[in-house]
Amino acid sequence: MPLFVIEHLELRVYSWCKLEYQHISNWVGKSNLLFTNTSNTFLKTIGRVEKKKAKQLTFEKACVLDPEALLLLTPEIANKFKTFIFGGILGDDPPQERTKVELSSSDLQYPRFNLGKEQMSTDTAVIVTKKIVDGTPLEKLSFQQGIDIEINDSESVCLPYKYLVVHGKPLLAPGLVEKLKTQKGF
Repeated sequence: MPLFVIEHLELRVYSWCKLEYQHISNWVGKSNLLFTNTSNTFLKTIGRVEKKKAKQLTFEKACVLDPEALLLLTPEIANKFKTFIFGGILGDDPPQERTKVELSSSDLQYPRFNLGKEQMSTDTAVIVTKKIVDGTPLEKLSFQQGIDIEINDSESVCLPYKYLVVHGKPLLAPGLVEKLKTQKGF
């Protein structure tokens, strides 16, 4: 199994991050998950943690997943790599190309690939990459662009990202819907 590296790029590890990161760990396993740019205690329970930024580390046969990359990640390409690097970033709508900026090619001189041009949540991007590594091409996967989650009778939250569809439903981190329904303010 390859190593999945999440460069944590938010100011802190928000509760939604914990849910997404736990979801990633459930899919790829604690020993195959490395969080960089953080020393968060919770993250040590679901993966390995490194205070240094990814650019300060050396990875064997690594690539960066970036929606702005020109080349699509395919199973044939994925099999050439042992390490996949992602930005743990709260996405903006419209996208602000933060992966391209925060994990710039001048800092991380690894090949870059996309999973399509649409922005995904971090857990979706890692899970999709794992499926590609396991041999399923992107075009064989089903997706839903955007999800509206009803908070109460008069409010809803729109998550504008591209989500993997599994068994007819968008795959969300367990507990995310409940978290959004009880969150105070957006």
